[in-house]
Amino acid sequence: MRFTIGFVKQVWAGLLVLLALTVILGVIYPAAVWGVGRISSGSAEGSPVRDSNGCVVGSRWVGVDPQVESGAPDPFFHNRVTGSVSDEDPFAPGDPATALPTNQGPSSEILATFIAERRTAIAEREGVRPDQVPVDAVTGSGSGIDPHISPAYAEIQVPRVAEVNRLDEQRVRQLVDEHTEGRQLGLLGEERVNVLELNLALGLTAPSCD
Repeated sequence: MRFTIGFVKQVWAGLLVLLALTVILGVIYPAAVWGVGRISSGSAEGSPVRDSNGCVVGSRWVGVDPQVESGAPDPFFHNRVTGSVSDEDPFAPGDPATALPTNQGPSSEILATFIAERRTAIAEREGVRPDQVPVDAVTGSGSGIDPHISPAYAEIQVPRVAEVNRLDEQRVRQLVDEHTEGRQLGLLGEERVNVLELNLALGLTAPSCD
């Protein structure tokens, strides 16, 4: 008899623990995570960035070059090259859905050729000497879709952007300064410029949105 009563008590205690953990871990915790994710500025939804019309033009954490028609004036700042796992095109766009960089290592002849081709093309586009093209302009980041560039890469793009947009170069440099982020905690990393937000300040808009 005592064994039966003790067994029943243990069963009820186990069921109560199961019910409590189900409520805490299956309802309260997920609801809390969901709520905290939406308190922040859209990070749970991919940190979307909107233009002046309210249309989503990209994500704050994904670097994608704005689309410019071939032969048309290029009014915007460019991101770092995204790299390509196909290893066929030195300027092939990466896939934001996969976030894959190139699979070529530092000793790769293909990578060395790509870097040389990128340096020549970027120098021609920006009207500078090849040795003035910063390293981050010709190499991809670890994710392949870094949204930031160095202030040095932004600087060599200023004259072109100012000319096409008919702005004073000093005004464009001011916009670059306004969108330059400092080191994390004042110690980690380097100063960087968020290209999408900078291009929004220059008037980048989505082609259309619902």
